[in-house]
Amino acid sequence: MTTWLIAAPLLVAGCLIGVWLRRRRPSTVLRAVLAVNGLLLVGALVLLVLATTAPEAAAAGLPQAAAATTSSASGAALLGAAIAVAGSSIGAAIAVAYTGSAALAAMSERPEIFGRAMVIVGLAEGIAIYGLIVSVILIGRA
Repeated sequence: MTTWLIAAPLLVAGCLIGVWLRRRRPSTVLRAVLAVNGLLLVGALVLLVLATTAPEAAAAGLPQAAAATTSSASGAALLGAAIAVAGSSIGAAIAVAYTGSAALAAMSERPEIFGRAMVIVGLAEGIAIYGLIVSVILIGRA
């Protein structure tokens, strides 16, 4: 909680500086955003390397072999949950993009089909919910 109390004003200040710079020099803001994204990518890669090469802590009361098997299985379940959420979210985004644009085009010609169009867009968003459900099940078993 303390971290957020410290970070929130810094984030607000950063956003205000970004808005001010965008009005003054738009190309500078683009370079800054790309630099921040690059730093975040490098940080994520460092954390990934540290997480995959860190020694596994032995579980209390389990033999060493059983602890390694349990840790490996739970890691695979968590990785599967992440892949399920990412894949379903990307698929839902693509589906909503196509169905949403088609729904808007159809509603511009015939406004009375608003309800049907929103049902189709809602079904496309359901794909992400299915991925979330799968990830909750996998995390529960991890």
